[in-house]
Amino acid sequence: MPAGLPKLRARALKIDRIITGIYGRKTIVYDDDPVDTLVETILSQNTTDLNSHRAFEKLKSSYPGWDALLDEDPKHVATIIRSGGLADLKAARIIDALRFIKKSRGGLDLRFLKKMSPAEAEAWLAQMKGVGPKTRGIILLFALRMPAFPVDTHIHRVTRRMGLIGSRTGREDAQGELARLVPEEEFYNFHINLIEHGRAVCQARKPKCGMCDVRRYCDYYSKVVQGHS
Repeated sequence: MPAGLPKLRARALKIDRIITGIYGRKTIVYDDDPVDTLVETILSQNTTDLNSHRAFEKLKSSYPGWDALLDEDPKHVATIIRSGGLADLKAARIIDALRFIKKSRGGLDLRFLKKMSPAEAEAWLAQMKGVGPKTRGIILLFALRMPAFPVDTHIHRVTRRMGLIGSRTGREDAQGELARLVPEEEFYNFHINLIEHGRAVCQARKPKCGMCDVRRYCDYYSKVVQGHS
């Protein structure tokens, strides 16, 4: 951690309140099927929400159920999800994940994970190739109703700039560090609003620090923009 945990928690809560005031309080709508969440999250990697959702809807409407993909040619699946980008890689990852679930459980259902602790559920999901920390966190939070703080590119960039995580903290470690900063009931709200702030203001190439309402709590603004050490 780049600073004492109590101070970081206080700063994170102030930032949470400010961006909630800007972007609104977000209320989670849980997914019914964790397998759906798994597939859609794999499709969301390195593309926009719009493109990944289109690919997911097209894929789901092309088959009567996920079982139909178990013996499918990945190249054919790739043609269906082409709009989501990295189609060949994602098709292979989706099929591999579904086959793993089927082989391990005898059917394509992940609801059994709800009976596990969050750590046990994440460890089980981590056995699947291509199912990284962000994907696991999203399944835990959105589908299994377990506490998790998924970290995507926007959240990683924004929280590093703010100083909520260390400058060398990777995305996997960031999930655990950020989860310690806000109460579990704030995980979803803070997660979504950080993403919105990253898209609207704290952009990758040229952050709009002059219009940022949380700049007084941001290390990047203090050290880089204002030139303070």
